[in-house]
Amino acid sequence: MFTVTFMFTVTFTFMFTVTFTVTFMFTKKGCCMKIIVAGTGYVGLVHAAVCSEYGHEVYAYDNDHRKIEAFSSGEAEEIEQYVNEPGLANIIRETVGKYLFFSSDLNGIIEGVDAIFLSLPTPPNLNGSTNLVFYDAAAADIAQALAGREDERRVVLVNKSTVPIGTARHLQEIMNAHEVANFGVASNPEFLAEGTAVNDARKPDRVVVGCDHDADFNILRRVYSQFVNHVRIKYIETTPETAEAIKYVANTMLLTYISFWNGVGAKIGESFPNVRIDDLRLGVTADERISTWGSFVSNGAGGSCFGKDIASLIYQLRGANVNTKMLEASYEVNEYQKVYLVERAITEAQFKFNNKTIAVLGLAFKKRTNDMRDASSIKVIESLLGKGVAKIKAYDPLAIENAKQVFAPSQNILFEKIKYHPTARAAVEGSDALFISSDCEEFRGISRTIEEMVSPPYLVMDGRRMIPDFEDLAAKGYDYLAVGSVVMRPDPQSL
Repeated sequence: MFTVTFMFTVTFTFMFTVTFTVTFMFTKKGCCMKIIVAGTGYVGLVHAAVCSEYGHEVYAYDNDHRKIEAFSSGEAEEIEQYVNEPGLANIIRETVGKYLFFSSDLNGIIEGVDAIFLSLPTPPNLNGSTNLVFYDAAAADIAQALAGREDERRVVLVNKSTVPIGTARHLQEIMNAHEVANFGVASNPEFLAEGTAVNDARKPDRVVVGCDHDADFNILRRVYSQFVNHVRIKYIETTPETAEAIKYVANTMLLTYISFWNGVGAKIGESFPNVRIDDLRLGVTADERISTWGSFVSNGAGGSCFGKDIASLIYQLRGANVNTKMLEASYEVNEYQKVYLVERAITEAQFKFNNKTIAVLGLAFKKRTNDMRDASSIKVIESLLGKGVAKIKAYDPLAIENAKQVFAPSQNILFEKIKYHPTARAAVEGSDALFISSDCEEFRGISRTIEEMVSPPYLVMDGRRMIPDFEDLAAKGYDYLAVGSVVMRPDPQSL
């Protein structure tokens, strides 16, 4: 609580003066909330930063002291070596030390907290189940800190990570085992797309909150006060289990949609001459019931969510004796898409990879991020190395440092064949073939670079259909192979 005192004087014409003192007292209620975000990965850091923009007192907690030091600096270079998300560094620079604080001392920030968001890594196990080792360790630390606090106000523990259905109950058990008093559990899944995560957090299409008690709903309504009763944003209150299921079904549906277009639409364009995949897409999605999202065929979807989440849902449903053939097919199509252009190059373009130098453009799983998790480029490069290439010349505008960790020669001696270049032009120079694996805008003009840096015979494998003038390229003697199209080879008589 804080107090503001105003003093003013009123003078009357009857030769006397009256002084009034008015005191206003403001309490925390209705004002900002104290929030802890445990875990400072892509989700946790964005959530903490955007919450701080709305005036909440936010503490981003992580046991990685190097990350905490980097984020506390407010410097873009320091922040972006861990999380490179457009606009994020600007928010942190503006709010750090005012509304946003970073800490590795959980006990030092636990007093007076209203909500704790768990945004922790939940990687997949080999059988598809979700690995909760990091989650459980953080939950136990939080429980221990809460059990020792002096201020026993109501606190709600919120799962922001994507976790199996029923994990809120698991979290409840951890708190009870540590005899934590006056707490609630909730599920509040994130729906952020990397590359647009800041805007997605500021202007979400929905906020899903799953709680058991009105007291916990009330806390989260105050956290998300700018979204409650919003005319455009759906603010959905439900049970924790339903909220957990919403995230899995949403991501699984998105991947299934992508897999449908890759497994059906693209295959039609690749199997029947004179079928134009782009016109096919436009004609089908002209129906307002059919979304254009996901209809742009590609060499597969990557990132931290889609593959992991569908594998986890398959595992969970199998445990409930549910048939999962449709989900399995979606997953398998997506994994196949990541490498099949290499196979098509051999069978349809008669290209021999052995001892060749291949340029790979795009290492992150999508544009505007440095995230290498489940990126299609990983399987592309592993497949190329398995075919006996002499060298891979790689380029990405943001992900090279992360790629060096993924392709560390200490893990596989073949990774020594990968050389990294500062520009797409340098990567293409001296190569025998090119594979485009992500949708960075700069790759749309790569045909000119190809013509200037290499001469036919030369194969272009376009995993993202990034070259609009591919017919001109083929007419000049280059072989062109893209998702959704038959291979285009120059007419020998025209050369």
